[in-house]
Amino acid sequence: MLTTLTRSLKPSEVEKAWMVIDADGIVLGRLAAFVANRLRGKHKASFTRHVDCGDHVVIINARKVKVTGNKAEQSVFYWHTGYAGGIKERTVRERLEGRFPERVVEKAVERMVPRGPLGRDQMRNLHVYAGPEHPHAGQTPTVVDFAAMNRKNVAAAASVKAA
Repeated sequence: MLTTLTRSLKPSEVEKAWMVIDADGIVLGRLAAFVANRLRGKHKASFTRHVDCGDHVVIINARKVKVTGNKAEQSVFYWHTGYAGGIKERTVRERLEGRFPERVVEKAVERMVPRGPLGRDQMRNLHVYAGPEHPHAGQTPTVVDFAAMNRKNVAAAASVKAA
C-alpha cells in the first residue's frame, strides 16, 4: 500500500515573492479575486491553509480601476459616525474621485480574504497606491501584466451611441 504524505509548511519555510500590478483600466472584481489568491498563496503547490504563505502584491494606479455596469453609482459604502442618525454613505465613483481612491481596491480584496488573524496578516502583504509610483523598488518586484491574461480583465471602452 503506497501512501503519500501532504507536506505542511512551517512559517519559517515560506518564501515570499513581490509583484507589481498596474490597475489602469482593469476591472475591479477580477483584479480583487486574482490578488486575493496571490495573498493567500493558493497559486503555490506548497499552499498550507493555516500559514501565511502568500506573496506581497503592490497595486499601482488604483485611482484608474474600472467597475462595470452601473456599480459606480449603485454600489454604496456605508459607515456610522457613532452619533444618533449618523449613517453616512458614499458611492464607488465618489470614493474613486475622492481623497483615498486606493480604499476601494483594499476593501474589494479584504472581502475576498478570510476573516480572522490569518486574514489580517495576509492583508498586510497588500500595498495599494493611487498613482504610478511606489516605494518598493528595493524588493525588485516582478511586473504582472494582468490585462494580457484575459480579454475580460480590461474594461471595454464605453461605446458612444449615435443619436
